[in-house]
Parts: sequence; C-alpha cells; structure tokens
Amino acid sequence: MNLVHTRVVHEGAGNWVVDFIGDDGEAVSVKVNDDAVTSEDVVVEHARQILVELTGFGTRGAGAGVNSYDALSNGNFDIGEPSVDRRH
Repeated sequence: MNLVHTRVVHEGAGNWVVDFIGDDGEAVSVKVNDDAVTSEDVVVEHARQILVELTGFGTRGAGAGVNSYDALSNGNFDIGEPSVDRRH
C-alpha cells in the first residue's frame, strides 16, 4: 500500500480516528484515545507509532518488525542460487 492521503477525524472528548488511505483504495484506521492530544499533527504521529508497534504482528515468531535487510531481501537465502528458475 502506497500512502496517498491521511484523514483525521476528531470525535470529541479525546477520541480521534486516523485513516491512512492507499493509492489502491485500501485503508487502515487507527483510533487514538488521548485527552492530552490537541493537534492533528500530534495525533497522526501517535497513530503512526501505534502502527510501528504492530509491525511485529504476523512476522516470523511475532518478534520485532521487519529490519532493513529483510525488507530488501527477495527471500532467496541459498547463496549462489538464482532467485528464478532459469532453463535454457
């Protein structure tokens, strides 16, 4: 999902909803409950931090989020083996 829009709705009494909307129409919503948050910029950053904390969900062993090596890897861990089966 490539983020193209962020929508922030203040529901009152410290309740905020942040929608992260992608270019394909998919969206992720985060509800933030914080009476101390007073600006949209702060609530968006707080919602991003919540998503970062969730990046471990569904990963190997539900450990830490994907590191930069894993993010760039093509998943081929066999040294010297091509990532695609090529036959000539």
